[in-house]
Amino acid sequence: MDPLMLSRIQFAANISFHILFPTITIALGWVLLFFKLRYNATSDPAWMRAYFTWVKVFALSFAIGVVTGVTMTFQFGTNWPGYMEHVGNIAGPLLAYEILTAFFLEAVFLGIMLFGFRRVSNKVHTAATVLVAFGTTVSAFWILALNSWMQTPVGFEVRDGVAYATDWWAIVFNPSFLYRLVHMLLASGLTVSFFIAGLSALRYLAGDRSDSMWKALRTGVYTAAVLIPIQIYAGDLHGLNTLEHQPQKVAAMEANWETRPNVPLVLFAITDEKARENRYEITIPNGASLILRHSASGIVPGLNDFVGNHPPVSPVFWGFRLMVGTGIVMLVVSWLAAWFLWRRRDLPRWLAYVLVPMTISGWVATLAGWYVTEIGRQPWLVTGVLTTQDALGPVAGSHVALTLTLYLILYLILIVVYMGTLVHLSMKAARDGDQSPLPGVLDRPLSQPVHGTE
Repeated sequence: MDPLMLSRIQFAANISFHILFPTITIALGWVLLFFKLRYNATSDPAWMRAYFTWVKVFALSFAIGVVTGVTMTFQFGTNWPGYMEHVGNIAGPLLAYEILTAFFLEAVFLGIMLFGFRRVSNKVHTAATVLVAFGTTVSAFWILALNSWMQTPVGFEVRDGVAYATDWWAIVFNPSFLYRLVHMLLASGLTVSFFIAGLSALRYLAGDRSDSMWKALRTGVYTAAVLIPIQIYAGDLHGLNTLEHQPQKVAAMEANWETRPNVPLVLFAITDEKARENRYEITIPNGASLILRHSASGIVPGLNDFVGNHPPVSPVFWGFRLMVGTGIVMLVVSWLAAWFLWRRRDLPRWLAYVLVPMTISGWVATLAGWYVTEIGRQPWLVTGVLTTQDALGPVAGSHVALTLTLYLILYLILIVVYMGTLVHLSMKAARDGDQSPLPGVLDRPLSQPVHGTE
């Protein structure tokens, strides 16, 4: 029972489960704001029905995200005390900024979003939605600033093995930060778009043809169709930045062993780290050089230049292909669905059946990309500053194995309950259609002003 590997697996399990929910809330807050602004502009109650269906999903996701975030940070003290001992002067303030500037906005104004409709003025309710959406993005800003600094650390000095900040501007806006921020915000937007499209397609298959369903479905499909090509372009820029600052990670992503020009793009291979070669390759000639250097004769770094200082190849290689492959499927499905909704004003049942499993496609791509990012940094926890081994605390492997088992059981139960709740909410919305009353509306028309609040 190797405590290092078990602790890494445990942290990976925690962060993998945790990241599912911020990935939902970051973009869903802005989608909710869109729904609310469309209602304000049109007084169409279908927009508010869509709003109240999805604000429940936001609240549930936010609650689980908070709880799983707490258990994750506990491990800095239990499993990884060396992390805070060496870089806590930088990591601690960035985490605190996230709580002080973002978490409080979300936590305070979410209550107004959920329960304030018709209890506060329409302007206040809209402002609460704006602040919650803004808070989710600010939260992502600080978390990604810290994670990016761990990948490309600058703006500090080390004294007696401890990192001290010398330039906070450089720390926050480190060389990879803006690329990672844009990539993650787009990933959240795509995750939410397919979440909304997939669960709306489930309502469609259940016989729901209400205006609120169509509005949510079109919002999800059209947003995904717009964001996916932007994400592909942003991902290319992110990859070029990674090539500049973390060439060993790119070499692992491409399973390229020798630094040379005219490097093929490896579509499939069984990597052999002992022999330092690939078996059963399927390649596209010059593909990697064209993508990474925009020239067939471009030189691509190889893993043999980083012996003993590069990540495990197979998980990075396959994680990258899973992320890119999922993105290609997203592109095809979203554009196909957008064409049917735009030209035919309808959705074929076979395409609805395709959209339903695509509900979690954003999660698949996000997790695959996250594994590429984090495993690709190994053996470093903070690149060039702190190794993963040096951050490990004196924890027994048997203890980690026990808590890891409990975490996995709990997370399995939670994800089943979470998805079951989303299906229940979708089916309830399908049954109710546009006939259900909205909170606080009673028997008044939705467009009718209430005590001068609209």
